[in-house]
Amino acid sequence: MEPGPWAVGEHTAILHGGFLLAARLIQPRPLRELRKADWPLAGVPITDALREIGERCPSPREHGLWKREAVAIVWAKALLPAPPAASLEWGWRDDGFFSVGAMLPDVNHTALFELVKVLGVPRVFVELLLALPPELCRAQLERLVEYVASETSPSDIRLFLDVWWEVMKHKEGQEDTTVSAFSTLVCQHGCESSLDDGLQPPKRFKGDPVTIPLTAPGLFMVLMEGLRQIHGSIAQPRMKCYALANLAELLSVFTELEPVSSPLPITEYLDKVSAMVSLWTSDSDSQYHQGGLDEKVREAERTMSLLSVTKLSREELFVGLDILCSLLCAWGEELQDTLSSPEELCYESYRLRDTLTTLGKNLVCFSETRDLSEDEARVVLQVTQITKDFLKEINASPKSKDLPTSLVSSVAMAIIAQKLDRHVDMCSVFASEKTWAFSKAWLDCLVQNKALFQTPELVLKLLETLVSLAMSHQEREAQELQMQVTKAIVECYSELPLADKNKVISGVLASWGGSGLSLNLQVVREGFQEDLNVTFNQITKSVSDEGLTRAVASVARLTLLCPEATVRQVCHLAVVNLGAHQFLAQILCSFPALSFLETHEDLGRPHSLVVRCLEEAVWGKLSTVREEEQFLQFLAFLMQPDSATPLVSRAEVTKAFVLPYLKSDSPQVDLSLQILSKVLGIQSCSEEHWIKSCHPFPLLLCLCKLLDGYTRYWHQPGEQVFPSLETKDLILNILCQLCEMVGPEITPSPELWVQSLAWLHRKVASLDWTVGLRLKKLYGDHFKNEVPATLFEICTLPEDEWTSQSLPAYGPGSGLLAWMECCCVSPALRDTMLTLLTVNVDNPEEVNLFSKGFLVALIQVLPWCSHSEWKRLVHVVEILLQRQVLHVPYTLEYVQYMPLLNLRPFACYLQLSVLFLRGFQLLCSSSCSTWLPPEAWLHVVQLYCSSLTDLLTSIKSTAGPSLHPSEDGTSTQEVSFVCIQMFCHLLHIAAMLPGEGCGEPLVVVALEILSQYETFSNADTSPSNTLRRANERHFLEAITDNVGDKALRSPLLQKLSKLGAHSAEDPHQGAGEGDRREH
Repeated sequence: MEPGPWAVGEHTAILHGGFLLAARLIQPRPLRELRKADWPLAGVPITDALREIGERCPSPREHGLWKREAVAIVWAKALLPAPPAASLEWGWRDDGFFSVGAMLPDVNHTALFELVKVLGVPRVFVELLLALPPELCRAQLERLVEYVASETSPSDIRLFLDVWWEVMKHKEGQEDTTVSAFSTLVCQHGCESSLDDGLQPPKRFKGDPVTIPLTAPGLFMVLMEGLRQIHGSIAQPRMKCYALANLAELLSVFTELEPVSSPLPITEYLDKVSAMVSLWTSDSDSQYHQGGLDEKVREAERTMSLLSVTKLSREELFVGLDILCSLLCAWGEELQDTLSSPEELCYESYRLRDTLTTLGKNLVCFSETRDLSEDEARVVLQVTQITKDFLKEINASPKSKDLPTSLVSSVAMAIIAQKLDRHVDMCSVFASEKTWAFSKAWLDCLVQNKALFQTPELVLKLLETLVSLAMSHQEREAQELQMQVTKAIVECYSELPLADKNKVISGVLASWGGSGLSLNLQVVREGFQEDLNVTFNQITKSVSDEGLTRAVASVARLTLLCPEATVRQVCHLAVVNLGAHQFLAQILCSFPALSFLETHEDLGRPHSLVVRCLEEAVWGKLSTVREEEQFLQFLAFLMQPDSATPLVSRAEVTKAFVLPYLKSDSPQVDLSLQILSKVLGIQSCSEEHWIKSCHPFPLLLCLCKLLDGYTRYWHQPGEQVFPSLETKDLILNILCQLCEMVGPEITPSPELWVQSLAWLHRKVASLDWTVGLRLKKLYGDHFKNEVPATLFEICTLPEDEWTSQSLPAYGPGSGLLAWMECCCVSPALRDTMLTLLTVNVDNPEEVNLFSKGFLVALIQVLPWCSHSEWKRLVHVVEILLQRQVLHVPYTLEYVQYMPLLNLRPFACYLQLSVLFLRGFQLLCSSSCSTWLPPEAWLHVVQLYCSSLTDLLTSIKSTAGPSLHPSEDGTSTQEVSFVCIQMFCHLLHIAAMLPGEGCGEPLVVVALEILSQYETFSNADTSPSNTLRRANERHFLEAITDNVGDKALRSPLLQKLSKLGAHSAEDPHQGAGEGDRREH
């Protein structure tokens, strides 16, 4: 086996010499027969040897280790007498203890016990004792009791009480190599029954060490019996306190008296530990007086954490109570006088007060919660009363207020530095105790133990302490210390996982609002803006998924110091840095704590911090369309991040950026509508009925008023700003979504829902009549559709759904106008109008009148249409043409010869193109010359051009793939003819338009028509293709030459010239083919 503590060396040689001298002094008796009375003589050389060894040890730690080894060696020698001569041949090789055991003469337990007293190591004795097999352990303790009960001296009493106290303080799992080697040695020699003064002759087998419970069965009874035996010899009040304290502690903790309770509050715990340290420091008789602070704190904490692994039986409990009762009766009066004197205050008296107080409480609880016999109840009551009377006459124990603050803080820091049992709880006290903070020792403790403070709760407590002291200490020296403390706390914070950082940010916001630490810390404000700029410059240069983690860490630090400044910077950069908005939104959404709701007196309601920062940093400062787009995307990401909690709610965004700006004269109305559209487009189940907090009915009314304004769009005062007609479609879409979203469930009661609908209906009644039709989905069956009376003249409207109203603007003959405006409202209403329209197609005069009226109504509605409304109207025209209800004769204005083609599949497209031409002829006529302002013409032309683009798409669809024409080429010829007609109609319209500024959309569509013409014309493989194409090109060039607008004429002629160049290559190819056919 490994030598371990049994190694022979200089120290064992000195000890060997001491024992040899001792043996010589008591001759002729051997040391194995050493008596207690012999120790004053025989113990001198042993004591001298121990002193010499202590002087030779290079450090206190080495000396402490040697003390442990010395006790283990002597005890092992007492248990294991010299081996028989027969074992000499193999003992030196197999037995680790053989060499050192052979050096020492045989000794008995007298030498062991006196050695423990001389060295002052009762704890070592107990650790070795409890490493013995159970029966041997008890036997050895009984031997100690027997020893101290005979010729009892004060040192015997101290040893007995120290051993008792150490048995109660012992914890398993703390054995060192010396204890393990001792246990192994005893178990290896395999005997648990002792001889008169040692073990039986060793058996040669190697066993494993036995794991002994904290207290072998009956140990406490042995100790109580020992106290009963020696109590008459205890004369010093201090030792009497010690004995009573041990007994009271035993009965409180190691019996069924111990209640199930939570740990002692940490401040009370600290007070007790500090009180013990203070008492040991001031008491020169204490064994811990010379020890350092760390040693005293460790020992104090041991006494505060007793573990009751083994408990006394009920019978043993009452034996103990009986002993306690008799001792209190015998010593009570003397100890009351002693304990009442401040001069007599010592650790033993302090502990007696504390343990008796605890025992008294436990006895009361025990008597109330247990079933006790009459005798048991009498004993409990008697002890309770005696204890109570005893304590009544004693002064209260020292409180923390009596202890110097510096001592308490030093004790706390020692617990933290050594990571003792309750160091985690102590960190909380350390972080929040303002009277300790900002000392050098406090800062050093924080810096050296940063890992212990890396929890959100502790970081927040440290920050609260820092801010509190910073507000009361403004001097320069204090600020330098603040900077160091701030740096240390930020380092603790930086090591936290992101979720915990968010907890800290939440706490900072709750305590100091958006300003965070910068509100009260000058050291944070100094240089923060520069730090902010540098950090974000680096972040925006490394926009990538890899850089996200680093960026989040950097922003987390800045957010801790000043949340609102950091968020404002993120919002600003998200708008002005091209393409960085999503990356910055991801960073911001990593901090759900920023969804903090601020409370400002002037606002009167909680307000989102992020929304406020957006308002301050971005809103009203967007100068380009790109910035607006990035702002919209940034905001949308904050409301619906990919895999995080939304940072701002839809309701918050609506209240901040929509509701205040839904007015026609607001510069932000367009952007607000786009925001509202984004908000409505977010699909989320977490904000059920969020719209009800956004005043849904006033919101609907605002949108209705905006729509009503479009009825006067081209006649607004010159200086008044109004949303564009492109925005009208956005408003219509938003209104439709809101009507689907707003339902009875958003109101507290059905009655309130009906009242709200009635309020909205009453307000909308003063607006244009078409606005009310758009709310039909919201109104449901509560209100009928209200339309001009003239609509009933051309439609068969059910009276249970429709009602007429007299409108001055809709006189006789205006029914078609009202009908067409209904068609613009929605696809569903358009289809309804087509179904309910009544035109007698068998009456030619009625069809002619309807067709003329339709054209007039069409140009009346056209300028006020949005793109979606115009598409609906064009669809109406197509349906009516297909039904042959609308008569649009096709004239041959731009036909040189009768086309022998099948134009029936394209008849509708030709009629539609002619209808557009007739409409513009009427619109541009002298009778309508002053009807539209100049700026309205561009919008009308854009609508016309969008229809032509759609028409071209339909024509291609009808014609089929251009690369697979019929054998005679008719399908390509027909499409070419239709394209030529559309081109001519477009040029005709262009020539009629008043003023300039409408050419660009016309050029684009005209070039698109020519491209389509070219595609289908080139696909024509008929023999006459070359001649026809040449004729058509000359015709188109002649028409185009007459266009007055050069901006329109030049690109078209250039395009036609390219068609001509391509045609010039064809005659050879065509001639050759003709020649081959002739031959």
